[in-house]
Amino acid sequence: MSYTPPAMPVAPPPPPGGPARPGAWLKSPVGLARATMVLLGVGMAVDVFSLWAGVGVLDVVSDLIDHGWSADAEDRADRADTLYGTSGVLQALVLLVTATVFICWFHRVRVNAEVFAPDAHTKGRGWAVGGWFVPVVNLWFPRRIAVDTWNASSPGFFVSPPGDFAPEQPRRTLLNAWWTLWLCTGILGQIASRQYANAEEPEAIERAVVSLLASDVLNIAAAVVAILFVRRLTAMQDAKARYGPGGVPA
Repeated sequence: MSYTPPAMPVAPPPPPGGPARPGAWLKSPVGLARATMVLLGVGMAVDVFSLWAGVGVLDVVSDLIDHGWSADAEDRADRADTLYGTSGVLQALVLLVTATVFICWFHRVRVNAEVFAPDAHTKGRGWAVGGWFVPVVNLWFPRRIAVDTWNASSPGFFVSPPGDFAPEQPRRTLLNAWWTLWLCTGILGQIASRQYANAEEPEAIERAVVSLLASDVLNIAAAVVAILFVRRLTAMQDAKARYGPGGVPA
């Protein structure tokens, strides 16, 4: 799927309304996409480790609820808590690195999409980065940018001249699934983390860990869909850059 970008952008003719804005040029997103997918895979592995560590905490807490405190149970609880804490640190580190690389890829494909269809974007390219960090705005700006980028990168997409019927929009099932899972993981993760931080009694800890385990499972599902999303959007841009609007060899 990788390609060597040509000296001049290979892209469909600009739609009515003018060429791409200054600074927009095609640059291969393949390398960043591969790095993003690898890091998402690493994140899934860390989530599996967190699930294993969380089950260990549940086992200890269950014993405490059934048999009460003892010196042996306290030692096991300390070891389980340390292991679970380590998994949480690893998750945070992998998330930070993955998010950084993903946002770089996201900005790259947004700029490419501006070459494909300069007038198909409702948000400036700077929001492809800033939109993730501004509170409230980050609940919908990244998806809007992703939709515009997906549309512009789809085979045969064009912007209709004023007065014409709008073109048929490409299917966005994968994009919508990615964004929905991303929002759900963020919400559930915040709730579960606060629940665990405030838990003191064994019963409360048990409930909090169950919530965290559910969050880890959702994280894994979200990572799988994110990999598919990154792979698909990168492939569409690669095909369009190679072969033009049709996305297939001539």
